[in-house]
Amino acid sequence: MPKIKEIERTPNPDAMRFVLAEPLTNGVTRSYENTGEAEHDELAKALFSIDHVINVYYVDKYITVTQDGKAVWSDLLRKLAPPIRQAIPQLDLEADDEVHASREVLETDDPRLIQINQMLDEQVRPYLLADGGGLKIIGLDGNRLKVHYQGACGTCPTATSGTLYAIESMVKRIDPDIQVISV
Repeated sequence: MPKIKEIERTPNPDAMRFVLAEPLTNGVTRSYENTGEAEHDELAKALFSIDHVINVYYVDKYITVTQDGKAVWSDLLRKLAPPIRQAIPQLDLEADDEVHASREVLETDDPRLIQINQMLDEQVRPYLLADGGGLKIIGLDGNRLKVHYQGACGTCPTATSGTLYAIESMVKRIDPDIQVISV
């Protein structure tokens, strides 16, 4: 059973990140935006059963829970702690290839998409993870790169402004005609 080492605020006022003493997964990321997506994940299902939880994101020893903004964090944290403490580490989970990129992106031979995904892995995703979230590339439609924020980043006010602008600036070094949109 994981021990909660720390509870940290994220840049998103509606998300908190739990830091565990030991890893829950071995580098495998899980991202859920509703109960239906989480039906085969006991931890996520337990967290979604708590009123006001709208997103669950976890990897290694980090769990980010996002609420709808209608709960008081001190009350909600008391309800979230027991299922997190009771979670069974899943160190043998198979990676979900599509957690950071859609099947289209993973199977592409477009050198721009390959380079963009690599750049995001190296320069963007580690920082988003530190803030309790992630980023998935949905695809490239003409010159429009579609991305989807995960975890705390999904409803964070700065994700759709500052972070999106920074990502677009980086992507423009690969192809100056690409526009990045959040979906």
